[in-house]
Amino acid sequence: MDSFGFFTICMLHSAITVTCGALIMFYLKEISVFGHGTETAQKLMGSTPHDQLLIQISDSFAGLLLFVIGLLLFMVAFVKDTAFQSFFAKGCVLLHVSMALWRVYFERRLDDLARDWPRQLVGDFVLALSWVFFLIYSWREEYD
Repeated sequence: MDSFGFFTICMLHSAITVTCGALIMFYLKEISVFGHGTETAQKLMGSTPHDQLLIQISDSFAGLLLFVIGLLLFMVAFVKDTAFQSFFAKGCVLLHVSMALWRVYFERRLDDLARDWPRQLVGDFVLALSWVFFLIYSWREEYD
C-alpha cells in the first residue's frame, strides 16, 4: 500500500510541476497577469528591452527546470524500494519547507510580490503536508 501512496503523490506533484513549467515557458505573460495582476506583471517584465529579454530567458529556464523536475518525479513514482521512498519523501518535505522559509524571509520584502506570498506559502505547506502524510502512513504501517 505504501507504493500506491507514493506513486499517487509523485504523479500528482509531477502533473502540477510539468503543467506549471510548461505554462511558464510558453505563456509567461498570461500566467503573470493571472497570478499577480496586470500592474505587477508589467513591473516584473522589466522596463528596458534588455531587461525584458534577460527576464524572459531566466523565466523560460525556470519553467524548463520545473518541467524537468516533473519528469523526474514521474520516473521516481515507479520506484518500489520503501527505504528510498522514505528518503525521497523526507527530502521533498525539506525542499517545500525551505521554499516556504524563502518566501517568509525574502519574497515578502519585495513590494511587488508582498500580496502574493501568503497564498504561495499555503501552497508550499500543502505540498509538504502531502509528503508528511505519506511518511506518517508508512511509519504506521511499519510499526503496527
